Amino acid sequence: MPRRTKIVATLGPATDDPEVMDALLDAGVDVVRLNLSHDSHDSHRARAEQVRESAARKDRMVGLLMDLQGPKIRIGKFAHGPIELFRGERFAIDTACPLDAGDQFRVGTTLPSMIDDVAPGDTLLLDDGAIELSVEEINGQRIECLVTIGGTLSNNKGINRKGGGLSAPALTEKDKADIRFAAEIAADYLAVSFVCNGDDVRLARELFQEAGGSGGIVAKIERAESLRALDDIIDASDAIMVARGDLGVEIGDAELPAVQKHLISLARERNCVVITATQMMQSMIENPIPTRAEVFDVANAVLDGTDAVMLSAESSIGKDPPKVVEALDRICQEAEKHVRRSAHRIDAVFGRVDEAIAMAAMYTANHLGVKAIAALTETGSTVKWMSRISSGIPIYAMTRQVPTRRKVTLFRGVYPVSFDVSSTDIHEVNREVIEEMLRRGTVREGDLVIITKGDRSGVEGQTNIMKIMRVGEHKLLTTD
Repeated sequence: MPRRTKIVATLGPATDDPEVMDALLDAGVDVVRLNLSHDSHDSHRARAEQVRESAARKDRMVGLLMDLQGPKIRIGKFAHGPIELFRGERFAIDTACPLDAGDQFRVGTTLPSMIDDVAPGDTLLLDDGAIELSVEEINGQRIECLVTIGGTLSNNKGINRKGGGLSAPALTEKDKADIRFAAEIAADYLAVSFVCNGDDVRLARELFQEAGGSGGIVAKIERAESLRALDDIIDASDAIMVARGDLGVEIGDAELPAVQKHLISLARERNCVVITATQMMQSMIENPIPTRAEVFDVANAVLDGTDAVMLSAESSIGKDPPKVVEALDRICQEAEKHVRRSAHRIDAVFGRVDEAIAMAAMYTANHLGVKAIAALTETGSTVKWMSRISSGIPIYAMTRQVPTRRKVTLFRGVYPVSFDVSSTDIHEVNREVIEEMLRRGTVREGDLVIITKGDRSGVEGQTNIMKIMRVGEHKLLTTD
């Protein structure tokens, strides 16, 4: 059985060698991520071209996810290099301090309005929580703090308020320029950082579409505020990302596991794709094997139903990116052997015919011993609904649309197949589908296959037929 959980790998200096890129694809990468927080548009364009060329040579379909930097709130720079803060010392975040003039007693910030967002008693977390400051008073433009956890503090480190609450615009001017760039290179997904509500997602989608983009929108859940607007965010998005770095800083590491499980469950319940990200295989930046804790982390995300697991520094700057992907692949495949069938939406009333067909196909497949599902699709909606149901049965998205084939690379248990209906005769279409699956080696004589399609081929939202075929007999078993 092919691996159902998808692997997203961030590209970077460690993947720029064409041989490494080829090995990365051979190891099983499904989607690549370009992190717009780093590097230039030219370097990202070159990496996008490289991965698409490599995928074309290998007859692979690989999705491209562009990740916006977002309004990351940071301190400024220190005039004379990093400083050392000790517990019990006083230190100030000074919104009037020039961004390049920090010293042992104060530092500036990229968010001047922070002065309005904090109050005595608040906790500020710097450098992903490595340094902790307790706010004592607001003195003019200075946020006077007591160091409660010290350490070395260097330039441009992030700032979070424990519990969230630091206000910042949804999209920066850099983000808007990067959205236009993402549209230019035909990104399949655009990830929006630090979203607070569904309006942030809708704004990004509007700007992306205005720039000519047609990919999906991924909402990164990394602010405490976003947890209070999850339904709105999920409904506005094509996918969400459990971005465990900043989210863990804001809500606390102890709360993170339960929140992750809730996010995966809620996303699947609301027919949204979900990516689990951040430090999944962090030790493999340097080491050849993962820690046991990392193995458990990845396996638990798979068992909970995540569509994809994501690598960041492990692949972008790590010593051996292909080896990390190989490790992820074997962990995911082993965990998938223990995934139970779900009762997802078993009592739901469906508002669309194509959605009802998708659910009926999965219920039938799980209870009839079907070997594979072949879904003729234009947009990928049918296979997305199917992929919400826990199952070990592969779903083949058969479509002539290249953007759709790239989009479904992120859907759990869905595999893209280039397929253009060449006949209007429904029996001939069924024969072509079975022959394509036989050619690919996905089925053999005697296997049961479910085919879903529409009366009007090539028309969006028209899936209204589910057909059960036995390979070799081409015999209709049911018309329901």
